[in-house]
Amino acid sequence: MSSASESSVDEERAQSSSLLRNSTMEAQADHSKTKRYNTIYTTVTVLGVALIILTFFWLSHFLGGFSLSTPSTEFNWHPLLMIIGMIFLYSQSILVYRTGRNVPKFKLKLIHAIIHIVIFVLVILAQKAVFDSHNYAKPPIPNLYSLHSWVGVLTVLLFVCQLLLGFTSFLYPGASKNFRACILPYHVVIGYSGFIMALITSALGFMEKVIFSLSNQYQQLPASGVLVNLIGVILVIFGLLTIHLVTNNDYKREEGSEEGVALSE
Repeated sequence: MSSASESSVDEERAQSSSLLRNSTMEAQADHSKTKRYNTIYTTVTVLGVALIILTFFWLSHFLGGFSLSTPSTEFNWHPLLMIIGMIFLYSQSILVYRTGRNVPKFKLKLIHAIIHIVIFVLVILAQKAVFDSHNYAKPPIPNLYSLHSWVGVLTVLLFVCQLLLGFTSFLYPGASKNFRACILPYHVVIGYSGFIMALITSALGFMEKVIFSLSNQYQQLPASGVLVNLIGVILVIFGLLTIHLVTNNDYKREEGSEEGVALSE
């Protein structure tokens, strides 16, 4: 074998070895990212479940529980359903594309839409509870006067518009591929914004309710006040971790050929 041939073989071996090393390093990096995502996602899910449990305990133990006929306790459905829907399920919905990175995009679209529809139903029930508790109280309590309610109305309107536009554009009947590609970045940003607004609205709601229920006693930090403060801290951490997961490019799903398919296609 000539020296030129031997040199060529050596170069090919070196290139193969380099490609193998690069492939191994990429696989290790991907595994590390997936492991990190799964750890943070598990933490977010546990915190979300903790929010629901703590909110239920606060409402049932300190605020009289739940009913469908007594205004003061019918109100308690409002914060519980909103925490389940606009906080926990909303978080799961915007994370679904990153949690299911290896699941076909079309299936994730359906899951995303179904979760949003469930959220919408919970929001309607939650709004009925709060309006009934105000309107049937003796004397009636005014509606939509607080900062919490104003920001809440904006948040719900944004969510409903986002749901309608997303469903009709990306699922059925489905807009053109170019139109979907054009609005997708805005759809994503508006979705994140709606989640952030939901977090703010929830924090305002908890603060408003604990001040109304405890008044000056809140300054002494009774058990109810401590619990609400704890819920608020968990809410902030939950929100920050969710935003980290949905905005960090390390966890972004790789786009495939079926990314733009609508239900009608």
